[in-house]
Amino acid sequence: MRILVVSDSHGDTYKLKKAIEDQPDISMMIHLGDGERDIDKVSHMLSVPYAAVCGNCDIYSQLPECELLTVGGKRIYCTHGHKEKVKYGDSMLRNIAKSRNADIALYGHTHVPVNVYDDGLYVFNPGSLREGSFGIIDILPSGIICIHRKM
Repeated sequence: MRILVVSDSHGDTYKLKKAIEDQPDISMMIHLGDGERDIDKVSHMLSVPYAAVCGNCDIYSQLPECELLTVGGKRIYCTHGHKEKVKYGDSMLRNIAKSRNADIALYGHTHVPVNVYDDGLYVFNPGSLREGSFGIIDILPSGIICIHRKM
């Protein structure tokens, strides 16, 4: 199972469309916030399910602040990261994800790509789509692979 992970598109629907078009083998897309209107504009392009959380710039959003998904038998904690204060470190994020028995913790907000595996938890930030960064997560029978991509 392949998941397209994006965050912080900040109005750049061109790059969001490009990321979707360039990944025809995805089974799902996850948007980690600061792009709710962008998702609305491109959702017609998606032939796969998608999940999204609210970012600090998604004013009047109806999206949840965080989401716990089960995909391919793995638990994925999704958040934008501003509530977990990720600009000051990821310890709060990790603690919340572990308390929810997550296998993967996804976040955005910092615009800085992160790909770490520590103590049984994958911590992944795809970076800012507006700046050309996104991520791919492959959930395979042999394990989890998190990959950064750049446009």
